[in-house]
Amino acid sequence: MIFKAVGDGRPYPEHGLSSRDWAKIPPRQIRLDQLVSTKRELDLQSLLAKDSTFYGDLFPHVVQWKSELYLEDGLHRALRAALQQRLVLHARVLDLDAVDVNLNGRPGD
Repeated sequence: MIFKAVGDGRPYPEHGLSSRDWAKIPPRQIRLDQLVSTKRELDLQSLLAKDSTFYGDLFPHVVQWKSELYLEDGLHRALRAALQQRLVLHARVLDLDAVDVNLNGRPGD
């Protein structure tokens, strides 16, 4: 098994982070078998494309919520890592367990 589980949607509260906000989070290593995907389907053409991250973040986005790690963005990159027989990947992790989430869904200051 590649991931811990395959989910369908995001069970955590909306965090409202922009691409710029995500870029401020330093990447860290995450084991693929600890991740729960938030997407059930993928586009095989995107998986096989050599330039699939050309316009986006090089690192997948993971949200920690209630001690689970949810792969929010980067499913194709994570699967590519698994196909290359890697057990870990570098990802940006937003730890919602460690921050207050206000009523607007954005992490509190």
